[in-house]
Amino acid sequence: MQHADDSNETPDGDIEMTREEKRRDQLTAAPDAVDADAAPRIEVSEHDGVTRIDIAPDAPVRPGPGPGAPGANGE
Repeated sequence: MQHADDSNETPDGDIEMTREEKRRDQLTAAPDAVDADAAPRIEVSEHDGVTRIDIAPDAPVRPGPGPGAPGANGE
């Protein structure tokens, strides 16, 4: 899927960062940030016209209650 801001050429003809480069740049801008901070956290797949978004199995941060929190582990 292409978004309106996926073009990497500005109206002036200058080359601009790609969407992925902008994402990485933003996620690694903090003083203690490392390259792993910009690692993908979701997996997107499309089957029969249906788009599915899953949390990557190795994502360091996941939605929902953390381990040991009430509601974690199906409690």
